[in-house]
Amino acid sequence: MTVQTFRTLFPALDGNVYGKALVYFDNAATSQRPASVIDKYARMSREANANIYRAVHKLSADATEAYEQGREAVRAFIGAASREEIIFTSGCTAAVNTVAYSFGEAFVRPGDVIVVGEAEHHSNLVPWQQLCLRKGADLRVLPVDEEGHWQLDELGRLLGAQPDGAASRVKLVAVAHISNVLGLVNPVEEVIGMAHAAGVPVLVDGAQGVVHEAVDVQAMDCDFYCFSGHKLYAAPGTGILYGKKKWLEAMPPFLFGGEMVDTVTLERTTFAGLPHKFEAGTGNFTAVATFPEAMETARLARDPQLLAAFDETCRCLEDALKARSDIRLYGASGDAAGPYRRAGVCSFTVDGVHHEDLAQLLDKMGVAVRSGLMCAEPVIRHFGVSGMLRASLLPYNTLQEVEYFMQCLDKAVAMLR
Repeated sequence: MTVQTFRTLFPALDGNVYGKALVYFDNAATSQRPASVIDKYARMSREANANIYRAVHKLSADATEAYEQGREAVRAFIGAASREEIIFTSGCTAAVNTVAYSFGEAFVRPGDVIVVGEAEHHSNLVPWQQLCLRKGADLRVLPVDEEGHWQLDELGRLLGAQPDGAASRVKLVAVAHISNVLGLVNPVEEVIGMAHAAGVPVLVDGAQGVVHEAVDVQAMDCDFYCFSGHKLYAAPGTGILYGKKKWLEAMPPFLFGGEMVDTVTLERTTFAGLPHKFEAGTGNFTAVATFPEAMETARLARDPQLLAAFDETCRCLEDALKARSDIRLYGASGDAAGPYRRAGVCSFTVDGVHHEDLAQLLDKMGVAVRSGLMCAEPVIRHFGVSGMLRASLLPYNTLQEVEYFMQCLDKAVAMLR
């Protein structure tokens, strides 16, 4: 699989912006979708537009079958033990909120502790803040150093037993597999091992991680893993909550209504088993049906030849940014075989130039990037800046696009100084 062959799967990459060929470097926000996903979505809309589970007619049966095929595709892709451990949500944000509410209701009490990483996306921070406010618990932070690396000694202290010999007060650790700002592959397995040794479960925000890393949730041994479909080639409005069955069975539902019930009377309700207990209402069945095609695209993206080319493209971008004395690239990447290697995301600032102005000029040149706080304000503030410019790549991006991006960046900087 060559880069050019892979690119042909994505119609949008042939597009133009302001008369310029599109260079799409905003993949950490949303990936482009392959024609197979677009066609599946359209075919479902034409041929199987009926509510899932609730009718005996053929359209409903076809929609239900496609919905469950999507569940099985996700289960196989991340190595979950059973389909009951795959919960469909509207996105990674909804998946994290589901755990924050349901786990919190079942297990968090006043004085307990939730630990989050300092470099988290707001979606893996704000839900835990609100849980702690609601429950009278404490939110503690696993800090990063000036290289963007976790200070794991601090986690060890947080997880330690109390002076009176009581068990750790920490009830859950929530961290990102890959930071959407720093782009570094965090040592989540080490955190999981430390937490489990203290009897503490771990939620991994995999919104970026599942895109760039081969995820096997059983081998990782995480208790929860969350991600979005729209960052992984699928239709938007889709998300995944993976949870170990023992936790999901012990947690109360987050939302209530149709389909998540077993029996209903005017006096009381009993709830359906997994996974339906957490899937109230009509699911986004047209979009979920695109998961088999999206997962197949993600598998193609891990072709060894394509990955080698992608690694070279990412290194070229990183090296080009590091070579500029007026550019600060955030997050120090480690060895290619170890933790903190960079996964296609480069966030940086340019001396004397505002990130928003750069993004607007680059857009006029056909280059799509992200600027600002990137829904991760605490880590942006940690580095003492008001915002950053982010270029994020996927295996359909090319060396030629990196070269053009750097030329456009030079031109935009010169115009603004």
